[in-house]
Amino acid sequence: MSERAGKKAQQSDLVNIEKLIAAYFEIHPDVKTAEQKVAFGTSGHRGTSLNGSFNEDHIAAITQAIVEYRRTQNIHGPIYVGKDTHALSGPAEQTALEVLAGNDVITMVDAEGRYVPTPSVSVAIINHNEGKPAGDSHLADGLVITPSHNPPTDGGFKYNPPHGGPADSDATNWIAARANEIILGGLREVKRAAPKPTKFHFRENYISQLGEVLNVDAIRDSNVSIGADPMGGASVDYWGAIGEEYNLNLTVVNPAVDFQFGFMPLDWDEKIRMDCSSPFAMASLIEDRNKFDISTGNDADADRHGIVTRDHGLMNPNHFLAVCIDFLYRNRPQWRADAAVGKTMVSSSIINRVVKKIGRKLIEVPVGFKWFVPGLIDGSVGFGGEESAGASFLRLDGSAWSTDKDGLILALLAAEITAVTGKTPSQRYAELTAEFGAPAYERIDAPATLEQKAKLGKLSADAVTASELAGEKITAILTHAPGNGAALGGLKVETENAWFAARPSGTENVYKIYGESFNGAEHLKQVQAEAKQLVDGVI
Repeated sequence: MSERAGKKAQQSDLVNIEKLIAAYFEIHPDVKTAEQKVAFGTSGHRGTSLNGSFNEDHIAAITQAIVEYRRTQNIHGPIYVGKDTHALSGPAEQTALEVLAGNDVITMVDAEGRYVPTPSVSVAIINHNEGKPAGDSHLADGLVITPSHNPPTDGGFKYNPPHGGPADSDATNWIAARANEIILGGLREVKRAAPKPTKFHFRENYISQLGEVLNVDAIRDSNVSIGADPMGGASVDYWGAIGEEYNLNLTVVNPAVDFQFGFMPLDWDEKIRMDCSSPFAMASLIEDRNKFDISTGNDADADRHGIVTRDHGLMNPNHFLAVCIDFLYRNRPQWRADAAVGKTMVSSSIINRVVKKIGRKLIEVPVGFKWFVPGLIDGSVGFGGEESAGASFLRLDGSAWSTDKDGLILALLAAEITAVTGKTPSQRYAELTAEFGAPAYERIDAPATLEQKAKLGKLSADAVTASELAGEKITAILTHAPGNGAALGGLKVETENAWFAARPSGTENVYKIYGESFNGAEHLKQVQAEAKQLVDGVI
């Protein structure tokens, strides 16, 4: 970790925006090179224009491929388009709009030219499609142009089909393969025209419905003080309007938008990231936590949340998820009695213990929010959350809200919990650990070649011959999620009081080791050491 972590960025840390945008148009990628291909991870295609991984050719080809994919799925309704505050999002939006116009696709953009958070696009899609049966040709879908919390050099491009959530791998694999074909063909099949999009009031549509998702009366009446930091992202025009609409005691901490994100503290490796789960990126909110009962941060597209309390500081995302689940299933009487809880396999096991206590079904899935979408659509899953500070949940009446991650409602839920219980989420978490134990949780990275990562991603449980982990008997070796049988793309090993999971990184030559122990931090270190030894031995 760098000594500069958590300190304000200096001029030498800032990207040259003019050079970044020029490279978007000037560099033409070679998709025969792996690093320059169109490739969709769990959150779309990401890269930077500076090395040929996110350029105009990519976006033109991806958009044309999405148009063709829509036709194969009989989707002929409008496509809702939102973008965040990364410098490359503007040029990418312009490219996409030209291709959509060239293909005569009805396109909805923000009426005031504002930045649009991911959940605002998801809600708009769901609103449009309400009451329309599957297969209806008038169904809408969406694009969100964002690399999430990635550094200012990066761009990102996500497709959300008619269910409003992230596209599944069948869709993204088809789109990526077709986009690469189009680029190899010299983009001859790309149709472009001057954009003539339809204006849509994303912000008003989203904010006007928040009272259907949260107990905003309780938040208002309690006068709980909220400090909301958009972190230079797409929620910048939303937080002040939310406070005004519902008469909340809410202050927008930093309303600045800067393509260089020069106001951000540096992350652990001296990079600028809008990672609201990082204590370094959130350093200013943590330092000023005494100013508000609840302080919140969002990443650039506002699909993630960071929660800071006066009494504790920044909460670990896993801890907050456990508190949210405990609170929501006790305070949403109109939800289905059998509405399950969704969590990723690498989220804390304290969630398992909370879910068991409240008598609900737990659905554990691989990494990726897309796995929660079907349940959030039909109400069979009340809450879905990821260890990386992304989650969403149902409206008060048990119907679908955002089927993509929503950092805004999670931040407001922290205020609702405080208002209703009289305790901050961190105080409530302390009560949960007194009942269920206090887990030590950490993720570390270990080096791996491309070949080793590929081998890890395809492991079978039989490859592990160990019978013990950190002095405890191994109770489960998993390569598929018990909640839906989908491949983990890695390995999870469990004991009575601990577990680890290993997954290859999609962007770096490392694999990630997630570990947790209810026997304390020293036991966790033993788990991590043995996990690395075990995985290295297998791959």
